[in-house]
Parts: sequence; structure tokens; C-alpha cells
Amino acid sequence: MSDIIVSIQNLEKTYKTESESLTILKNLNLDIEKGKKITIVGESGSGKSTFLNIIGGLDNATGGLVKCGEYELSHLDENRLSLYRSHFLGLIFQFHYLLKDFTALENTFLPALMAGLSKKEAVEKAKELLCDVGLEKRLDHLPGQLSGGERQRVAVARSLINDPTLILADEPTGNLDPQNAKMIGELLFSVVDKYRKTLLLVTHDMNLAKKGDICYTIKNACLEKVEVQETA
Repeated sequence: MSDIIVSIQNLEKTYKTESESLTILKNLNLDIEKGKKITIVGESGSGKSTFLNIIGGLDNATGGLVKCGEYELSHLDENRLSLYRSHFLGLIFQFHYLLKDFTALENTFLPALMAGLSKKEAVEKAKELLCDVGLEKRLDHLPGQLSGGERQRVAVARSLINDPTLILADEPTGNLDPQNAKMIGELLFSVVDKYRKTLLLVTHDMNLAKKGDICYTIKNACLEKVEVQETA
């Protein structure tokens, strides 16, 4: 039985206007094995976030095949796409996207409630995850009462609430100061290991990229494997 949980073949993404077309991704191929931590670096505008958005079902490919688990993304209707996002994926973005009128605990358990878990189970699971990220004393705090690093810790906990197979993280430390960025990076890899998740992470932070099993860059619209040197 194959351990490949993400299979991407000849992926292409082209943006077209009346006067021109711009190919961001071309003949891009990638297989990701279960439990691997893959990082992607590259210049701004190289297509890293577009690539992640296609895998996340937030953008559509122009051509090629993207299969994640049992889901072939080009063939998903809205119901299946919603199921894919809520059960197969955990998403972490540069901005936390916490609901400002809900506590850290509520922000964490709401996706589980929406996915059909009972409130009691959802709350208990959320408390456990928030303890894992060091926020056991901040459960009842609103996002406005949390620091930037704490808000992103809530986002990490929330990404795990529905026991996803794949975590997609797009510049999760990009809005943080160096100290918090290092802390969130270490935390993310720690909880991914603890819960045996597969991680695909886009980052500008070379120290964070180095934590992955394999690092790629997007160059000339294609993926290339790179050796990442730690920066000072």
C-alpha cells in the first residue's frame, strides 16, 4: 500500500488577461509521503502561495492532476470540497483569522462543532490542543487580549481540531517578530510530530525551512529541491 498522500502531476497555473498570459506554475510534479514535512521557499511572486492555495482547494489549476488522499481536486463538487477542507486539511495562514468576538477556546472548537462533533467532545479536544500549545491559562481570552504569538498558537491548535491528514501552512511566522517566529516554528513542528501529521509549509524563513525533511524552491515555474543553510 502506497504511503503517498499527495500526488501532483504536470500541474499548471496560468493567469490570462485580454492582452497577455502569465504562467506561474508549469509541469510541476510532487509526491508527498505520509508523515513527511515538506518546506517550500522562494522569491515573492514565484508562485508558492498559489501552489498552496491550489492544494487547499482555494484556487483552481489550469491543468494537471492534484490528488490528496481520496480527493482528486478537479473533480470535487462544492459538498466534497467542503468535506475535503474540513476533514482532510488543517490550514494555517500568515494572518490568524480568529473571530474577534470569540474566545481562544471557542475559536479552536468551532470547526469541530461545524464538522459534526458534539460540543462536549469539541470543547475537550480544543482544551487539550490549547494546552499543547501552551495556552491553558488563556482559554477564555479574546483575540484582542492575546499577543501576536498567542493568536498564532490558537491558529495552530485550530488547524489540528478535526484530526486532518495534511497541514498546509502559508508563511505562519511571517507577521511575527524574530523571537515569536522562532517559537511558533518550533511549536508547529513539535505538534505535527506529536500528532503524526504531514506538513507542507511555505516560508521565507530559512531556519524554519531547514526543519523540514525536504525543501524545495519554485524557480522558473517549476519545483527544484534545494539544500537550506541556516542563517544567523
